[in-house]
Amino acid sequence: MKTKLRLIALLLIAAAPAQGSPVIVTVNGIRDGQGSIRVAVCPRANFLQPLCPYVARAPAHAGATVVTIKDVPPGAYAVQAFHDANDNGVLDRNWLGMPEEGMGFSHDPPMRYGPPDFDAASFTLGAAGATVAIVLRYFD
Repeated sequence: MKTKLRLIALLLIAAAPAQGSPVIVTVNGIRDGQGSIRVAVCPRANFLQPLCPYVARAPAHAGATVVTIKDVPPGAYAVQAFHDANDNGVLDRNWLGMPEEGMGFSHDPPMRYGPPDFDAASFTLGAAGATVAIVLRYFD
């Protein structure tokens, strides 16, 4: 009887609808196929922080790579992405603090003296999901 109940519970969990929508991110301007492309979909409170709640990665491909983040609830978000060429999980910086790996944001806002603010990169995610294009910039 316990085995049947566990099986039913597992089936119900597996059949439960997703709690959010997909965000499909096309990252363009990738220099080469080394490492991974890391993407984060961040609410205002986590923007530019390492702990965005919705993240995914894919192997890098020269030119463009598509990364899908599943089950993102509706709301206001900004997407940040970087080319983790050495696959160490962080955006490497030089001694001046400048990124040594390509990076970019949703809406391709200018990055003159640092990263953009949330409002420049944000969009509203609805129940249907979203498709976002990002162009990486390399600063070396």
